[in-house]
Amino acid sequence: MEDELCPEYDFAQMQGGVRGKYADQYQSGTNLVLLEPDVAQAFPNDEAVNNALRLLIQVAQRQLPNSGVQMTE
Repeated sequence: MEDELCPEYDFAQMQGGVRGKYADQYQSGTNLVLLEPDVAQAFPNDEAVNNALRLLIQVAQRQLPNSGVQMTE
């Protein structure tokens, strides 16, 4: 792989960084999803996304009762 960092970046002079600061949170199951801009416009926050996905799950359960799609909380 080619190093894409610019030579003017001198990380030795940077202070205050903490290695692994979010490692425990990441390992505990943090899920991040990148939404395309047009989709993000329709969902202003995580609650709106979760509500829409729960509704979609309910619709799928009604359409295909034996589909194996299960709602969990």
